[in-house]
Amino acid sequence: MLVSQYAYFALTSNHVTAAEIAGRLGIEPDEVVVRGSRRMEPPLPAAHRWKVSCRSPHLSVDQQIGAIVDRLFVHAGRIGDLVAELDHLDGGPGGSVLQVVRAFERPAGEAEDLTGPAENLQKLPGQHQLLGWHLDTRTMEFLRLTRAELDVDEYAYG
Repeated sequence: MLVSQYAYFALTSNHVTAAEIAGRLGIEPDEVVVRGSRRMEPPLPAAHRWKVSCRSPHLSVDQQIGAIVDRLFVHAGRIGDLVAELDHLDGGPGGSVLQVVRAFERPAGEAEDLTGPAENLQKLPGQHQLLGWHLDTRTMEFLRLTRAELDVDEYAYG
């Protein structure tokens, strides 16, 4: 099986740009989305988005999320305050998300590692090293402080 995956934390707003979010937080994003940059009526994308991501290969979802949380945890309270403002401006919750995207059997995906580190050798044959993940208590606290939803998208190719 081939597996491709990445994770990101995003703040979304219809009114506040990614540049304004970065300025308010003092944190530069890894990626941005500009509302209406592809089409003005109706606007596509539908909202501005500020993103901190981890697209490093060979890492489990736990490790990818951990890298994001490690980078942002000290700012979690400020992020949560800004999310409350964004939700008020935009008229509802949903301004903050921890997103996991996984694709199975995608041609560019990572194959099962049969010769990797010892922890991978403890798995059964056919049990891909990137399958399975969990959220630790620190990550759960980060989600609470930042008022974030967890969204997991999984796609199958072939």
